[in-house]
Amino acid sequence: MRAQNGDQSFAHRCRVYYEDTDAGGIVYYVNYLKFMERARTERLRELGFAQSTLAGEDLLFVVHSSEARYYAPARLDDELLVSAEVIELNRVSLRFKQQVRRASDATLLCEGQFLVACVRTNSLKPRAIPETLRAAFAAVSGAGKQSKQEI
Repeated sequence: MRAQNGDQSFAHRCRVYYEDTDAGGIVYYVNYLKFMERARTERLRELGFAQSTLAGEDLLFVVHSSEARYYAPARLDDELLVSAEVIELNRVSLRFKQQVRRASDATLLCEGQFLVACVRTNSLKPRAIPETLRAAFAAVSGAGKQSKQEI
């Protein structure tokens, strides 16, 4: 999806299933984190990088920290739009800003930020994000400027 201002935006569509809800038919709070994880994975895929391929190249992305705020409930059968925007790009980490909106009326349901670290597959030690991946994220996010603070 492209935003009106010419910047690229991204949203992953998903549906709320019975398994995502509590007894009242409302999405259980931790499932928003799953929706956002899937959107980050699909963002990578859209840029041409599959996590299965990256793992074969000794690269994994792991969540270092997360923050979420909940505004309104999603319910059984709602269709959701889940964004995944890189707002900070460092040598070994990415910070994503994400939002979950109801597709039918664009109501903001949940938003969060996630610091995701790039690590080696076997040792889980930090490693630099490959230049091709860094360039892909910088091209779509404008977050190519390195932060002074690393993980």
